[in-house]
Amino acid sequence: MPADRLKLKELTLKGFKSVDAAGQSITFGDVTVFLGANGAGKSNIVSFFKLLNYLTTGGLQIFIGEQGYGDSLLHYGSSTTVRVQAELRFEQAGCSEDTYSFTLSHASGDTLIFTEEYVTWRKAGYPKAQKVDLKAGHREANLIEDAKETGLTSKTSRFILNLLRSCRVYQFHDTSSTAKIRNYGYIGDGDYLRDNAGNLAAFLFAMASREEWRRYYERIVRHIQLVMPQFGDFILRPSPVNKSNIDLDWKDKGRGHHFGPHQISDGALRFMALAALLLQPPSTLPKVMVLDEPELGLHPAAISNFAGMVRTASANSQVILATQSPRLVDEFDAEEVVVVEWDDHSIFRRLDTTALSDWLERYSLSELWEKNVLGGRP
Repeated sequence: MPADRLKLKELTLKGFKSVDAAGQSITFGDVTVFLGANGAGKSNIVSFFKLLNYLTTGGLQIFIGEQGYGDSLLHYGSSTTVRVQAELRFEQAGCSEDTYSFTLSHASGDTLIFTEEYVTWRKAGYPKAQKVDLKAGHREANLIEDAKETGLTSKTSRFILNLLRSCRVYQFHDTSSTAKIRNYGYIGDGDYLRDNAGNLAAFLFAMASREEWRRYYERIVRHIQLVMPQFGDFILRPSPVNKSNIDLDWKDKGRGHHFGPHQISDGALRFMALAALLLQPPSTLPKVMVLDEPELGLHPAAISNFAGMVRTASANSQVILATQSPRLVDEFDAEEVVVVEWDDHSIFRRLDTTALSDWLERYSLSELWEKNVLGGRP
């Protein structure tokens, strides 16, 4: 990742789902792997990033409703915790440090409203940050409205809003017969890959159709062939019945036989979506990608290939993974791992690589996890 790129450096979160009111601070690198048992709180960090997706498009109240309303988002409910507090710190090396902070408090109707919202900007070498108060009492983020203003103080809001809007959560678990990824979609829906890869055919079609992006499409095909040797290429074209539709047809390498999206295994289909996400042109990559249990259904060889694609993407985008796969965690370095444990609330702890140095000379990360040296076990 270019050194001068604005990066997410730290999240401080309090009162959200499994995170108690005392809070947790989590630091992020180019790759961050959350490792822990079921129920420890990995998915709740993924859920917080989903909240940001809704917040930055004016849909916070929709998110709250879909999650079971305000009480469900507060640690042990509103009788125990009355507010969610969050601060995201971004850093552009040698240039500036920006923060976006907000407090969501429980309100009548079992919802959450903003009782605090602000952004700050501090130029490198200056001791004091400039703070912009975005007021209180509103149901949707004032960050959106402030970013529309033309004043100098709104520049930070625009900068942060654009970054947050390019922080996207992906989960490719649904590969059932009725899943969007296996069915016809609108051929023009290819500007970006949707969170469930439901527009994968249109996204690949858009990439293959542009001469400057064609080599990235071909790279995706090569990686799919490494884990699915019989795969030859996609057959991406408008439906003969309706020219506005496209689906994920493909052909095999040997005979060139034509297959449909219903003739792809669940694991292969998920890998196709992961390859398209991680190997797309650098200019179209999200600034931050959050993937929830990406290893689901993948063959061990495919997991190794997936980790390599994560490395490729991390040169231009921050990648956050939530996993409980020993096989996947072995593909990453100890300093990239955040162990998640449960003790009446979620605890997020980066590994101490110095303390583990002797262990790591003899054992892999997965072996240390299984021996409970790292923590994060049930």
